[in-house]
Amino acid sequence: MQIFRSIRRFTRAKTGRETGMTLLELIIASAILLILSSAAIPIARYKIMRGKEAELHRALREMRDAIDRYKDACDRNLIRSEVGSECYPPDLDTLVNGVILGTGDKKTRFLRRIPVDPMTGQADWGLRAVQDEPDSTVWGGKNVFDVYSKSQATSLDGTRYMEW
Repeated sequence: MQIFRSIRRFTRAKTGRETGMTLLELIIASAILLILSSAAIPIARYKIMRGKEAELHRALREMRDAIDRYKDACDRNLIRSEVGSECYPPDLDTLVNGVILGTGDKKTRFLRRIPVDPMTGQADWGLRAVQDEPDSTVWGGKNVFDVYSKSQATSLDGTRYMEW
């Protein structure tokens, strides 16, 4: 309201009569607001996508670290492994449920929970075994060597999320 009063004082002093904003001024102000808001929408979309991509990176890193810690414990003979598993966990649930290390009776968990894939919205991940091809999308089922997103979408840098 203070702005309108100062405008009225300025126009009164200039013309000697009280005037308001014209229709043309309102249209121009609305057009400027429309242009500014339309420029902000793509920026907000990119920010949301960047946040999801950062969450995907974090989830993949968390699961891959858990797989590496399991393999390290198995390589140090703290976990019994099956022949042909190359000391990798049989599935992601084993990382969550835990295994007994050494001669103790207490289970050690490597993951608190299986993270949700932010691109698909589900805790369903693509898995690769040591015996699988590096770009395979079919899991051999013997062990978990690597995890990847099942999303078919493309990231902001042009790569597919499946390739991360």
